[in-house]
Amino acid sequence: MAISERTAAAIEGGSFIRKMFERGNELRQKYGADAVFDFSLGNPDAAPPAVFEEKIVEWVRTPGENKYGYMSNAGHQEAREAVAARVSAEQNTAVPAGCVVMTCGAGGALNVVLKTILNPGDEVLAPAPCFMEYRFYTENHGGVFKTVPCAPDFDPDIEALEAAITPRTAALIINSPNNPSGHIYSQQVLEKLSQMLLRKQKETGRAVYLISDEPYRRIVYGGRTVPSLFDKYPHAVVVNSFSKELSIPGERLGYIALNPAAEDAERLVAGFILCNRILGFVNAPSLMQRVIARLPQDCGVDIAIYDRRRKLLCDGLAAIGYEFVEPQGTFYLFVKAPSGDDAADCERLAQYNILTVPGRGFSYPGYFRISYCVPDKVILNSLPYFEKAFADCKKAAK
Repeated sequence: MAISERTAAAIEGGSFIRKMFERGNELRQKYGADAVFDFSLGNPDAAPPAVFEEKIVEWVRTPGENKYGYMSNAGHQEAREAVAARVSAEQNTAVPAGCVVMTCGAGGALNVVLKTILNPGDEVLAPAPCFMEYRFYTENHGGVFKTVPCAPDFDPDIEALEAAITPRTAALIINSPNNPSGHIYSQQVLEKLSQMLLRKQKETGRAVYLISDEPYRRIVYGGRTVPSLFDKYPHAVVVNSFSKELSIPGERLGYIALNPAAEDAERLVAGFILCNRILGFVNAPSLMQRVIARLPQDCGVDIAIYDRRRKLLCDGLAAIGYEFVEPQGTFYLFVKAPSGDDAADCERLAQYNILTVPGRGFSYPGYFRISYCVPDKVILNSLPYFEKAFADCKKAAK
């Protein structure tokens, strides 16, 4: 066999998001871009803040020797300090720059953390629905990934998570605001989750790392904020990316921030730095680190653009009869499959050139995800076809 059995199985399972995206490319070639309504990929299209590009030009024009040379594997000190200040404010905890490691996006950060903490056979849990790549990231490092279905309101089912934790459980990954539901975990939920994990630590004798994947932290609506975690649970790690909030996904810039109260924090950070190198990420993009070190702390894309699209989509689909919980953040809407079969309903939508992602790709069948980081006209022009597909789905359910 040319490739490993594990890789072959992963290819077969694949990513529903990427499959639908590639299908969209085929449809665009066949019917033209205006006839295809591609809601498959969370590829932010709002323009980056003007100051972001200004700082790029400013740094490029700044004289200096070896500006693009090697750096510490943890990242440029000025970038680590800027991120530490940001995380300290977000987490209500003084986080030193020494607890920050710059990474190649949040995906790189998650792989680095899991490589550092997992022994073969260790388990990683996540509330479902969740980002489908968590499973691959866990298996990359010899771990076993398990999901626990959330409550109907998309809060994590804390009792079910508690029952799922064993002495082999190394980590729990949470994602708030959540991809694909757009749900934000409240302060009360995080407190209960933290108390449960501390209780399980006493029972099993092992601390479970709580990894908070936060690339949508600053894409929230209605004046909401994402609660802090470090002031609730000592063994917490934040991984984040600037891809969504600055609209720079292709630049692959992210970071790991460790709660300084974690057991053996210094050794953990040393592990992150080593694994950053030996996994092949080596360093986060140097130019991007220089730029974010010079940006204002509140710098971000215009969230009003996504909020407007959220309203257009929610109002339009609700009028047709689709059922969903309105997202509190992100740029995703998680819709209940009208027929009950998410894969079949996504296929019915595709017959009208509407590309969505079935919920089973997020370990949560019965729903499908719509990414609304698309132009307003795509949403508006798609609504008549959503209505036709809805009728087809309802007919199939009878």
